[in-house]
Amino acid sequence: MVAGLAVTVAPMAVLAVAHNAQAKQTTPEKSLYERLGGVFAIAAVVDHFSDAVVKNKIVGQRSKNSQLRKWHTKNLGRLPGLKFMRTLWVCDVSGGPFKFTATKPGTTPLGLEEAHRDLRISPAEFDEVAAELGRTLDFFKVPKPEKAEVMAAFAAHKDEVTAGYVAAKRG
Repeated sequence: MVAGLAVTVAPMAVLAVAHNAQAKQTTPEKSLYERLGGVFAIAAVVDHFSDAVVKNKIVGQRSKNSQLRKWHTKNLGRLPGLKFMRTLWVCDVSGGPFKFTATKPGTTPLGLEEAHRDLRISPAEFDEVAAELGRTLDFFKVPKPEKAEVMAAFAAHKDEVTAGYVAAKRG
């Protein structure tokens, strides 16, 4: 009887393993957007991050970079819109349903390089903003794999964001 049970159960176990393997193959991996918790979770992170950057001693209101200092003191009326645009950007690059299109106030298309050119953000300042982002992700207890993906997406734009600084140093 035990032998008969083993013969009956063994094929069922093989089928279960095969079914699980097939389910893993046909079930698409969740997007980073989904793993981050969607638009509301992303907006909360962006809100916290944006406020932290304003208060950051290196890149915020007390920055030695006069352009950053000015933006974080004289242009804070634009911060809610910037938070919105940052939220759209993260949603877009993480595979969410929202699409980001950078624009000047109004409808003129604006790339990251042009948007940051006048701020003359140095590579070290960019790295400090990245560090602030990392601290924010830690604050929200974002798991390491997702944190790494967000940080990599941010770092991928370092050359664009620091182009104004590089050009000013050459020029």
